[in-house]
Amino acid sequence: MKFTPAKAPLTGETLETLTARLAGRQEPAFRAKQILDWVYKKRARSWDEMTNLSKPLRTWLDETFDLMPVSLITGQQSTDVTDKLLLELGDRSLIETVIIRVPQEGVGLDHSRKTICISTQVGCAMGCVFCASGLAGLKRNLNAGEIVAQLLQVCYREDARTPRARQELASFDNIVVMGMGEPLANYDAIIRALTIVNADWGLGFGARRITLSTSGLVPKILQLAEEPLGIRLAISLHGATDEVREQIMPVNKAYPLAKLLPAVKAFSDKHGRMVTLEFILIEEVNDSLIQAEKLRDIALDLHAHVNLIPYNTVEGLPWKRPSNTRQERFADILRNSRVSVTLRREKGHDIDAACGQLRLKTEKDREAAIASA
Repeated sequence: MKFTPAKAPLTGETLETLTARLAGRQEPAFRAKQILDWVYKKRARSWDEMTNLSKPLRTWLDETFDLMPVSLITGQQSTDVTDKLLLELGDRSLIETVIIRVPQEGVGLDHSRKTICISTQVGCAMGCVFCASGLAGLKRNLNAGEIVAQLLQVCYREDARTPRARQELASFDNIVVMGMGEPLANYDAIIRALTIVNADWGLGFGARRITLSTSGLVPKILQLAEEPLGIRLAISLHGATDEVREQIMPVNKAYPLAKLLPAVKAFSDKHGRMVTLEFILIEEVNDSLIQAEKLRDIALDLHAHVNLIPYNTVEGLPWKRPSNTRQERFADILRNSRVSVTLRREKGHDIDAACGQLRLKTEKDREAAIASA
Protein backbone atom coordinates (compact mmCIF):
# COMPACT_ATOMS: atom_id res chain seq x y z
CA MET A 1 0.00 0.00 0.00
CA LYS A 2 1.29 3.45 -0.92
CA PHE A 3 0.26 6.48 1.10
CA THR A 4 0.00 9.79 -0.74
CA PRO A 5 -0.33 12.62 1.79
CA ALA A 6 -2.62 15.55 1.06
CA LYS A 7 0.33 17.90 1.53
CA ALA A 8 4.01 17.15 0.97
CA PRO A 9 6.06 16.88 4.19
CA LEU A 10 8.44 19.82 4.43
CA THR A 11 10.91 17.53 6.20
CA GLY A 12 11.26 15.58 2.94
CA GLU A 13 12.44 18.59 0.94
CA THR A 14 16.08 19.19 0.09
CA LEU A 15 17.50 22.66 -0.36
CA GLU A 16 17.43 22.11 -4.13
CA THR A 17 13.84 20.86 -4.34
CA LEU A 18 12.51 23.59 -2.04
CA THR A 19 14.39 26.26 -4.00
CA ALA A 20 12.80 24.96 -7.20
CA ARG A 21 9.31 25.03 -5.69
CA LEU A 22 9.80 28.57 -4.46
CA ALA A 23 11.12 29.68 -7.84
CA GLY A 24 7.66 28.90 -9.22
CA ARG A 25 6.40 31.70 -6.98
CA GLN A 26 9.21 34.02 -8.06
CA GLU A 27 10.67 33.86 -4.57
CA PRO A 28 14.43 34.50 -4.27
CA ALA A 29 16.64 31.44 -3.79
CA PHE A 30 17.72 32.43 -0.27
CA ARG A 31 14.15 31.90 0.98
CA ALA A 32 14.62 28.14 0.92
CA LYS A 33 17.56 28.35 3.30
CA GLN A 34 15.57 30.66 5.60
CA ILE A 35 12.69 28.18 5.75
CA LEU A 36 14.94 25.20 6.44
CA ASP A 37 16.74 27.17 9.17
CA TRP A 38 13.37 27.67 10.85
CA VAL A 39 12.66 23.94 10.70
CA TYR A 40 16.02 22.49 11.81
CA LYS A 41 17.95 25.20 13.62
CA LYS A 42 15.16 27.20 15.24
CA ARG A 43 12.75 24.25 15.67
CA ALA A 44 9.69 26.22 14.51
CA ARG A 45 6.49 24.36 15.35
CA SER A 46 4.15 26.63 13.37
CA TRP A 47 4.30 28.73 10.22
CA ASP A 48 3.54 31.91 12.18
CA GLU A 49 6.87 31.55 14.01
CA MET A 50 8.68 32.16 10.70
CA THR A 51 8.59 35.90 11.18
CA ASN A 52 11.06 36.88 8.46
CA LEU A 53 8.76 35.43 5.80
CA SER A 54 5.86 37.39 4.33
CA LYS A 55 2.33 36.45 5.32
CA PRO A 56 1.40 35.45 1.73
CA LEU A 57 4.42 33.12 1.62
CA ARG A 58 3.52 31.59 4.99
CA THR A 59 -0.04 31.05 3.74
CA TRP A 60 1.30 29.29 0.63
CA LEU A 61 3.60 27.15 2.73
CA ASP A 62 0.69 26.13 4.94
CA GLU A 63 -1.40 25.20 1.90
CA THR A 64 1.46 23.29 0.24
CA PHE A 65 3.43 21.56 3.00
CA ASP A 66 2.89 19.60 6.17
CA LEU A 67 5.34 21.12 8.66
CA MET A 68 5.36 18.01 10.89
CA PRO A 69 4.05 14.80 9.27
CA VAL A 70 4.23 12.66 12.43
CA SER A 71 2.60 13.25 15.79
CA LEU A 72 3.58 11.91 19.19
CA ILE A 73 1.00 9.52 20.62
CA THR A 74 2.87 8.46 23.72
CA GLY A 75 6.33 8.32 25.18
CA GLN A 76 7.41 5.59 27.59
CA GLN A 77 10.52 5.60 29.74
CA SER A 78 11.97 2.40 31.14
CA THR A 79 13.80 1.94 34.40
CA ASP A 80 17.08 1.89 32.45
CA VAL A 81 16.23 5.33 30.95
CA THR A 82 15.47 4.02 27.48
CA ASP A 83 12.62 6.03 25.92
CA LYS A 84 10.23 4.66 23.32
CA LEU A 85 8.15 7.10 21.28
CA LEU A 86 5.00 5.87 19.56
CA LEU A 87 4.33 8.11 16.58
CA GLU A 88 1.27 8.40 14.34
CA LEU A 89 1.46 9.17 10.63
CA GLY A 90 -1.05 10.97 8.42
CA ASP A 91 -2.93 7.74 7.60
CA ARG A 92 -3.06 6.79 11.31
CA SER A 93 -0.34 4.18 10.86
CA LEU A 94 1.94 3.77 13.88
CA ILE A 95 5.72 3.61 14.06
CA GLU A 96 8.26 3.55 16.86
CA THR A 97 11.37 5.59 17.57
CA VAL A 98 13.65 4.71 20.49
CA ILE A 99 16.02 6.90 22.51
CA ILE A 100 18.79 4.81 24.08
CA ARG A 101 20.58 6.72 26.82
CA VAL A 102 24.03 5.86 28.10
CA PRO A 103 24.70 7.95 31.24
CA GLN A 104 28.27 9.23 31.52
CA GLU A 105 29.98 8.70 34.85
CA GLY A 106 29.90 11.74 37.08
CA VAL A 107 27.81 13.98 34.82
CA GLY A 108 24.24 12.74 35.37
CA LEU A 109 21.41 11.64 33.12
CA ASP A 110 20.90 15.02 31.45
CA HIS A 111 24.39 14.73 29.95
CA SER A 112 24.00 11.12 28.83
CA ARG A 113 25.01 10.02 25.37
CA LYS A 114 21.93 9.39 23.26
CA THR A 115 21.50 7.01 20.34
CA ILE A 116 18.29 7.31 18.33
CA CYS A 117 16.86 4.22 16.65
CA ILE A 118 14.58 5.18 13.75
CA SER A 119 12.09 3.23 11.62
CA THR A 120 11.84 3.14 7.83
CA GLN A 121 8.67 1.13 7.21
CA VAL A 122 5.30 0.50 8.81
CA GLY A 123 5.79 -3.15 9.65
CA CYS A 124 8.23 -5.34 7.75
CA ALA A 125 8.12 -7.94 4.98
CA MET A 126 11.36 -9.75 5.79
CA GLY A 127 9.69 -12.38 7.97
CA CYS A 128 12.45 -12.88 10.55
CA VAL A 129 10.78 -15.33 12.93
CA PHE A 130 12.04 -13.72 16.14
CA CYS A 131 10.99 -10.13 15.38
CA ALA A 132 7.81 -8.30 16.42
CA SER A 133 8.07 -5.73 13.58
CA GLY A 134 6.93 -8.16 10.92
CA LEU A 135 4.21 -10.03 12.84
CA ALA A 136 1.49 -8.09 11.01
CA GLY A 137 3.42 -7.92 7.72
CA LEU A 138 4.38 -4.81 5.77
CA LYS A 139 1.83 -2.03 5.54
CA ARG A 140 3.89 0.53 3.63
CA ASN A 141 7.17 2.36 3.28
CA LEU A 142 7.79 5.64 5.06
CA ASN A 143 8.53 8.64 2.90
CA ALA A 144 11.71 10.64 3.49
CA GLY A 145 9.84 13.35 5.38
CA GLU A 146 8.39 10.85 7.85
CA ILE A 147 11.84 9.39 8.47
CA VAL A 148 13.42 12.80 9.13
CA ALA A 149 10.46 13.91 11.25
CA GLN A 150 11.16 11.16 13.78
CA LEU A 151 14.46 12.85 14.59
CA LEU A 152 12.81 16.25 14.92
CA GLN A 153 10.31 14.76 17.37
CA VAL A 154 13.28 13.55 19.42
CA CYS A 155 14.81 17.03 19.23
CA TYR A 156 11.56 18.60 20.51
CA ARG A 157 11.52 16.15 23.41
CA GLU A 158 15.17 16.58 24.30
CA ASP A 159 15.10 20.39 23.90
CA ALA A 160 12.38 20.52 26.55
CA ARG A 161 14.10 17.98 28.77
CA THR A 162 17.67 19.25 28.72
CA PRO A 163 18.71 22.90 28.29
CA ARG A 164 22.11 21.73 27.02
CA ALA A 165 20.45 19.96 24.11
CA ARG A 166 18.98 23.19 22.71
CA GLN A 167 22.48 24.60 22.33
CA GLU A 168 23.17 21.94 19.72
CA LEU A 169 21.72 21.44 16.25
CA ALA A 170 20.95 17.77 16.90
CA SER A 171 19.93 16.77 20.43
CA PHE A 172 21.61 13.35 20.25
CA ASP A 173 24.93 11.68 19.53
CA ASN A 174 24.27 8.76 17.19
CA ILE A 175 21.59 7.54 14.78
CA VAL A 176 20.96 3.88 14.09
CA VAL A 177 18.60 2.91 11.27
CA MET A 178 17.59 -0.28 13.05
CA GLY A 179 13.95 0.26 13.95
CA MET A 180 10.87 -1.12 12.24
CA GLY A 181 11.38 -2.24 8.65
CA GLU A 182 14.22 -3.16 6.29
CA PRO A 183 15.92 0.15 5.38
CA LEU A 184 17.36 -1.05 2.08
CA ALA A 185 13.90 -2.18 0.93
CA ASN A 186 12.99 1.53 1.09
CA TYR A 187 16.23 2.62 -0.52
CA ASP A 188 15.41 5.93 -2.21
CA ALA A 189 13.54 7.33 0.78
CA ILE A 190 16.25 6.42 3.30
CA ILE A 191 19.03 7.88 1.15
CA ARG A 192 17.08 11.11 0.70
CA ALA A 193 16.30 11.27 4.42
CA LEU A 194 19.92 10.71 5.48
CA THR A 195 21.07 13.29 2.94
CA ILE A 196 18.76 15.81 4.64
CA VAL A 197 19.96 14.78 8.10
CA ASN A 198 23.60 15.08 7.06
CA ALA A 199 23.38 18.37 5.12
CA ASP A 200 24.50 21.64 6.72
CA TRP A 201 21.11 23.14 5.79
CA GLY A 202 19.42 20.18 7.53
CA LEU A 203 20.41 18.71 10.87
CA GLY A 204 24.12 18.87 10.02
CA PHE A 205 24.63 15.43 11.51
CA GLY A 206 27.90 13.69 10.70
CA ALA A 207 27.64 10.61 8.49
CA ARG A 208 30.19 8.74 10.61
CA ARG A 209 27.68 8.81 13.47
CA ILE A 210 24.93 7.17 11.38
CA THR A 211 24.70 3.37 11.15
CA LEU A 212 22.30 1.58 8.82
CA SER A 213 21.39 -2.03 9.57
CA THR A 214 20.20 -4.47 6.91
CA SER A 215 19.12 -8.10 6.99
CA GLY A 216 21.22 -8.65 3.89
CA LEU A 217 19.79 -7.28 0.61
CA VAL A 218 22.97 -7.83 -1.38
CA PRO A 219 22.26 -5.68 -4.48
CA LYS A 220 21.32 -2.74 -2.27
CA ILE A 221 24.44 -3.17 -0.10
CA LEU A 222 26.54 -2.88 -3.26
CA GLN A 223 24.52 0.15 -4.35
CA LEU A 224 24.97 1.73 -0.93
CA ALA A 225 28.73 1.25 -1.24
CA GLU A 226 28.68 3.65 -4.20
CA GLU A 227 26.79 6.41 -2.38
CA PRO A 228 28.77 9.53 -1.43
CA LEU A 229 27.25 9.44 2.05
CA GLY A 230 29.87 7.86 4.29
CA ILE A 231 27.50 6.14 6.71
CA ARG A 232 28.36 3.01 8.64
CA LEU A 233 26.94 -0.42 7.89
CA ALA A 234 25.63 -3.12 10.23
CA ILE A 235 24.50 -6.56 9.12
CA SER A 236 21.72 -8.37 10.97
CA LEU A 237 23.47 -11.72 10.72
CA HIS A 238 21.94 -13.79 13.56
CA GLY A 239 23.28 -17.02 12.11
CA ALA A 240 26.88 -17.93 11.25
CA THR A 241 25.92 -20.74 8.85
CA ASP A 242 23.28 -20.90 6.12
CA GLU A 243 21.56 -23.79 7.92
CA VAL A 244 20.96 -21.76 11.07
CA ARG A 245 20.30 -18.45 9.32
CA GLU A 246 17.63 -19.93 7.03
CA GLN A 247 15.71 -21.23 10.06
CA ILE A 248 15.11 -17.72 11.33
CA MET A 249 15.73 -15.34 8.38
CA PRO A 250 13.98 -16.09 5.04
CA VAL A 251 16.19 -13.52 3.28
CA ASN A 252 19.06 -16.01 3.49
CA LYS A 253 17.44 -18.17 0.79
CA ALA A 254 17.84 -15.36 -1.76
CA TYR A 255 21.13 -14.05 -0.37
CA PRO A 256 23.05 -16.83 1.40
CA LEU A 257 26.34 -16.14 3.15
CA ALA A 258 28.32 -16.90 -0.01
CA LYS A 259 26.68 -13.83 -1.60
CA LEU A 260 26.23 -11.67 1.49
CA LEU A 261 29.73 -11.75 2.95
CA PRO A 262 31.55 -10.66 -0.26
CA ALA A 263 29.12 -7.74 -0.56
CA VAL A 264 29.85 -6.70 3.03
CA LYS A 265 33.57 -6.93 2.33
CA ALA A 266 33.15 -4.81 -0.81
CA PHE A 267 31.36 -2.13 1.23
CA SER A 268 34.04 -2.19 3.92
CA ASP A 269 36.86 -1.97 1.38
CA LYS A 270 35.14 0.90 -0.44
CA HIS A 271 34.63 3.02 2.67
CA GLY A 272 37.58 1.85 4.76
CA ARG A 273 35.43 1.40 7.84
CA MET A 274 34.74 -1.47 10.17
CA VAL A 275 31.30 -2.99 9.70
CA THR A 276 29.24 -4.39 12.57
CA LEU A 277 27.74 -7.87 12.68
CA GLU A 278 24.54 -7.90 14.73
CA PHE A 279 23.89 -11.30 16.33
CA ILE A 280 20.80 -11.85 18.48
CA LEU A 281 21.47 -14.79 20.80
CA ILE A 282 18.49 -17.17 20.89
CA GLU A 283 18.50 -20.18 23.18
CA GLU A 284 19.03 -23.51 21.37
CA VAL A 285 18.88 -21.81 17.97
CA ASN A 286 22.15 -19.96 17.38
CA ASP A 287 23.88 -19.91 20.75
CA SER A 288 26.05 -23.01 20.34
CA LEU A 289 29.81 -22.80 20.65
CA ILE A 290 30.06 -24.06 17.06
CA GLN A 291 28.10 -20.99 15.94
CA ALA A 292 30.46 -18.85 18.02
CA GLU A 293 33.46 -20.35 16.24
CA LYS A 294 31.90 -19.81 12.80
CA LEU A 295 31.01 -16.23 13.75
CA ARG A 296 34.58 -15.69 14.95
CA ASP A 297 35.91 -16.79 11.56
CA ILE A 298 33.53 -14.48 9.68
CA ALA A 299 34.40 -11.51 11.90
CA LEU A 300 38.14 -12.06 11.52
CA ASP A 301 37.84 -12.31 7.73
CA LEU A 302 35.79 -9.10 7.52
CA HIS A 303 37.71 -7.29 10.30
CA ALA A 304 34.24 -6.65 11.73
CA HIS A 305 32.94 -5.70 15.15
CA VAL A 306 30.40 -8.12 16.63
CA ASN A 307 27.42 -6.89 18.61
CA LEU A 308 25.94 -9.76 20.64
CA ILE A 309 22.35 -9.08 21.68
CA PRO A 310 20.56 -11.46 24.06
CA TYR A 311 17.04 -12.03 22.74
CA ASN A 312 14.43 -9.52 23.91
CA THR A 313 11.26 -11.51 24.71
CA VAL A 314 8.29 -10.85 22.43
CA GLU A 315 4.78 -11.78 23.55
CA GLY A 316 3.38 -14.57 21.39
CA LEU A 317 6.76 -15.82 20.17
CA PRO A 318 8.41 -18.93 21.66
CA TRP A 319 12.04 -17.82 21.64
CA LYS A 320 14.11 -17.32 24.78
CA ARG A 321 17.46 -15.79 25.62
CA PRO A 322 20.37 -17.99 26.71
CA SER A 323 21.57 -17.89 30.31
CA ASN A 324 24.14 -15.26 31.21
CA THR A 325 26.74 -18.01 31.57
CA ARG A 326 26.10 -19.28 28.05
CA GLN A 327 26.18 -15.72 26.69
CA GLU A 328 29.60 -15.17 28.26
CA ARG A 329 30.98 -18.47 26.95
CA PHE A 330 29.83 -17.52 23.46
CA ALA A 331 31.44 -14.08 23.75
CA ASP A 332 34.67 -15.52 25.15
CA ILE A 333 35.29 -17.53 21.99
CA LEU A 334 35.34 -14.26 20.04
CA ARG A 335 37.29 -12.34 22.69
CA ASN A 336 39.96 -15.03 22.90
CA SER A 337 40.65 -14.57 19.19
CA ARG A 338 40.79 -10.80 19.64
CA VAL A 339 37.58 -10.15 17.76
CA SER A 340 36.12 -6.76 18.68
CA VAL A 341 32.91 -7.71 20.48
CA THR A 342 30.23 -6.12 22.63
CA LEU A 343 27.83 -8.21 24.68
CA ARG A 344 24.85 -5.95 25.14
CA ARG A 345 22.58 -6.08 28.11
CA GLU A 346 18.92 -5.51 27.35
CA LYS A 347 17.49 -2.02 27.26
CA GLY A 348 13.86 -1.10 27.72
CA HIS A 349 12.45 -4.56 28.41
CA ASP A 350 9.80 -3.10 30.71
CA ILE A 351 8.48 -0.80 27.95
CA ASP A 352 8.26 -3.35 25.10
CA ALA A 353 11.45 -2.03 23.53
CA ALA A 354 11.91 -4.82 21.00
CA CYS A 355 11.15 -3.40 17.55
CA GLY A 356 7.41 -3.24 16.87
CA GLN A 357 6.09 -4.42 20.23
CA LEU A 358 4.50 -1.16 21.38
CA ARG A 359 3.02 -0.49 17.95
CA LEU A 360 1.56 -4.00 17.75
CA LYS A 361 0.03 -3.76 21.22
CA THR A 362 -1.52 -0.35 20.45
CA GLU A 363 -3.00 -1.54 17.16
CA LYS A 364 -4.55 -4.56 18.90
CA ASP A 365 -6.04 -2.24 21.52
CA ARG A 366 -7.47 -0.04 18.74
CA GLU A 367 -9.02 -3.03 16.99
CA ALA A 368 -10.53 -4.26 20.25
CA ALA A 369 -12.02 -0.83 20.95
CA ILE A 370 -13.59 -0.69 17.47
CA ALA A 371 -14.98 -4.22 17.83
CA SER A 372 -16.61 -3.42 21.17
CA ALA A 373 -18.05 -0.08 20.05
